[in-house]
Amino acid sequence: MLRLSIHTILRGTLVASGMGSFLGATSLQVAAQDRTPMRVAVEGAFPPFNYVDVNSKLQGFDIDIANALCEVGKFECQFIIEKWDDMIPNLVGGKYDAIISSMSMSLERRQKVAFTEKYYSSPSVFIVRKDSSINDVSPAALSDKNLGLTSSTVQESFANNLYPEMKKTVFRSSPELYNGLADGSVDVILEDKLAIYDWMANTKAGSCCEFQGPDLLDVTYFGEGAGIALRLDDKERLTRLNEALKSIKADGTYDMINAKYFPFSIQ
Repeated sequence: MLRLSIHTILRGTLVASGMGSFLGATSLQVAAQDRTPMRVAVEGAFPPFNYVDVNSKLQGFDIDIANALCEVGKFECQFIIEKWDDMIPNLVGGKYDAIISSMSMSLERRQKVAFTEKYYSSPSVFIVRKDSSINDVSPAALSDKNLGLTSSTVQESFANNLYPEMKKTVFRSSPELYNGLADGSVDVILEDKLAIYDWMANTKAGSCCEFQGPDLLDVTYFGEGAGIALRLDDKERLTRLNEALKSIKADGTYDMINAKYFPFSIQ
């Protein structure tokens, strides 16, 4: 674990010393009062960034970063698993306070929510099966192919605008998208490069496939990296999260989390 919560530390100390429940409750109440509540939305279906493990616990790069930011920024954080399509509307509506779920900071999204500084960067890329004849990913070359995309992503927006005539199959989640490529339901997919790296490098199913074409970095569609989304008027929380992000990058915490998931820097 990256951190041991202050509640766990205090609880363990009080139990070990045999002190009464009154003192324990008082100490925990003081600790909670020192921290700002923050409800954090995550998708839980985007490994290795965020996913639910076999023990029904949230894991992944986003989760570890969120925990580190909550510790340094003195937030009392609660994770809420949310459907990707509902995240921004429900953030704006007040269901939670932040989205820490690998959300690209596109220009379209910036009109609806505020973002922190980026906490990682990743290009998008086309992926095909290794036995595919596709070696050109221009709109003309792919005009008769079936392109797989994940719903409500920057990749879907990019493809709808730059590949308007191409047949498209939209999947509800990234794991379903990957399966669609592996089983031949689609000819090619467009996905975040870091997200699919784990599937391609570390799973038997992913060994079927390879990157095709250049990295796609158009900021109009893909933004300037992944950031934490907040309501537009939540300026104090934005400042505190930016300061916490700067802190975990300076003290080595960020690098430790990075190395846990990737053999290269993703800053």
